[in-house]
This record gives sequence, structure tokens and C-alpha cells, in this order.
Amino acid sequence: MYCHGVLHHIPPPQRAHAVQYILRCLQPRGFFALWENNPWNPGARHVMSHCAFDRDAVTLTSGEARDLLRTGGFEVLYTDFLFIFPRVLRLLRSLEPWLSRFPIGTQYMVLARKASN
Repeated sequence: MYCHGVLHHIPPPQRAHAVQYILRCLQPRGFFALWENNPWNPGARHVMSHCAFDRDAVTLTSGEARDLLRTGGFEVLYTDFLFIFPRVLRLLRSLEPWLSRFPIGTQYMVLARKASN
């Protein structure tokens, strides 16, 4: 199961409830990939600030996302930061797999797993 760019539209006090719902929907040992915009990336912030759909969005850092998932009962496996180089620098995109652990991409993905109980 995955969630791409949704959590920043859920008010922070309701996010734990959303994570619990996702956890209930998964089979034991089921995987969940959470994709979000990286608020540390200036490009992501710029795009969000010019998008009417994101006007009321409240971003969360990858650390906040990992904490939210752990608290919600998930085992966090890893985090990758993706979409580092824009089109004008596309010749550098072959470097992205080696840079994906650094918080410089426009988006991040936290891969987590439901416990086996």
C-alpha cells in the first residue's frame, strides 16, 4: 500500500488516526510506502507555495513522518530522498541512487512494515 502526497493535507492532530486506519488495512508484515514533499528542499517549497491545492497544506519532515509511523505501530525500514536533479540537470540523474540517503530530493519515501502480530 502507498500514500503519495496526502498526509500534508490531513490536519496534524488527525494524522495519527489516519496512520492507524492504514495499519488496520494491512495484512501482518504488509508494506506501506509513504511519499511526501520534502520541506527542506527549496524547489518543493516553491512549487507548493504556488499551488492553490497546497494552500492549506502543513508539511512534515521525514523525521516527523518516521516518528508518526513508528508511534502508529509500524517498523520503519528506510527513507529515500528522490527527484534531486531538475530537468535542466538531467544528465546528473544517474547519481541519484547514491544520493538518495541525503535529504536533498524534492520528495521522500518512507518504507515501513506492519508488525507480524
